[in-house]
Amino acid sequence: MTKHILMVVTTADEMKEGHKTGLWLSEFGEAYVEFKKQGYEVTVASPKGGKAPVDDRSLEDEVPQEILDTAKHLENTIKLEEVGDVSKFDGIFMPGGHGTMFDLPDNTTLHTMVRELYEADKVVAAVCHGPAGLVGVKLSNGEPLVKGKTIATFTDEEERETTLDRFMPFLLETRLRELGANVIVKDNWADHVEVDGNLVTGQNPQSTETAAKEVVKLLSK
Repeated sequence: MTKHILMVVTTADEMKEGHKTGLWLSEFGEAYVEFKKQGYEVTVASPKGGKAPVDDRSLEDEVPQEILDTAKHLENTIKLEEVGDVSKFDGIFMPGGHGTMFDLPDNTTLHTMVRELYEADKVVAAVCHGPAGLVGVKLSNGEPLVKGKTIATFTDEEERETTLDRFMPFLLETRLRELGANVIVKDNWADHVEVDGNLVTGQNPQSTETAAKEVVKLLSK
């Protein structure tokens, strides 16, 4: 049976004060390439549908052609509301980029999807700022999904190092801790992934490949 992954990307292209942002391309591309290597079917969805904005800063360092080539899959994403029955997916993967901080925390359609997948023992994965998509998710018992879970996320220290902390609606690590998550922090830009049951989270762009491989491990059980 072919595995089917839903990748949810941001369609927010601005932070506070009009600073441009979007999706961090490598976080999408590295995971996409890994899933395709495994023969998975991948559906790319977003809050608004259509073209997902790529953060220009994610293209500043040398990006492998294989990753640049995945940008074509961001040209025409499916709107979250039009994804339909989520039970057809074996997992969801949320890459980051600062855009996620603005359109995933309050997206109730996404939250419902994540809850349904998580409670059906499907894989829920997020990397860097992708866990912004977990912030608003409550389980059927009303508790935050992240409460009591051991997770990794883009850290407050990393956010300060980017100097973009002042343009964020909140600091992601702090917010997840407030929700009761056990956030494990490693050095800035360390490849760091936490797996707690069927929840896979990565700290930063450097953690994407490891996170995607953990998803693959869980799906091949």
